[in-house]
Amino acid sequence: MSQNFIVKQSKMWNPWHGCHKLSEGCRHCYVYRGDARRGIDSSIVDKTKNFDLPIQKKRNGDYKIVAGTMVYTCFTSDFLLKDADEWRAEVWDMIRMRSDLHFLMITKRIDRLHKVIPQDWGEGYENVTICCTVENQDRADYRLPIYKAAPVKHKIIICEPLLEKIDLQQYEIGLWAEQIVAGGESGRDARICNFDWVMELQRLAVEQNISFWFKQTGAKFIKGEKVYDINRRLQHSQARKAGINFVAK
Repeated sequence: MSQNFIVKQSKMWNPWHGCHKLSEGCRHCYVYRGDARRGIDSSIVDKTKNFDLPIQKKRNGDYKIVAGTMVYTCFTSDFLLKDADEWRAEVWDMIRMRSDLHFLMITKRIDRLHKVIPQDWGEGYENVTICCTVENQDRADYRLPIYKAAPVKHKIIICEPLLEKIDLQQYEIGLWAEQIVAGGESGRDARICNFDWVMELQRLAVEQNISFWFKQTGAKFIKGEKVYDINRRLQHSQARKAGINFVAK
């Protein structure tokens, strides 16, 4: 993210809702779980009522989202989902118009980016961070070469849900990524996350001087030889207590 951008607050913006499961990390998707409780079919992709949220204004003419806000974008879908191709140009227009905001999005479809970037994209918009999810070695080996070469100004590697040990050494991430985020899987059917896997990623981040964030333990967490069942409301705080987050110098 730009050194000149000062985050005043954060806001969630989902221009569309719904997605299609793509890889192992999607198996127990939190969006699908939440939608199932409300009787919603998550595979149906629709624009939301807040589609134009970044450019919505108050009665006095000021934008509803104030300058300096971090906008977490499309967290109930995938920003690069093919179903949303017909709407994405409008979204790029809003992102361009609100250069005073920073938009952060996460994708498992980084291989589609070249098909959907706007004509003036160049090497990427300064106010956009596109994060790439790699939940296991197979997806790391497929997605990271594409991600490394992609024209994106700000890149974060998301290892969540972390389903196995992932070796990122070969990708020289210190030369092009800003951060690694690691976290376990939540939910009743969560698969195990091992603290050793997390620490391997943390050590690499420190060695290559990129930031590291241990976001959450997940529901099934191994440390040492013990398996812990961790309540959902404690998964983030327990990760913080590990004290392994790192801010690059």
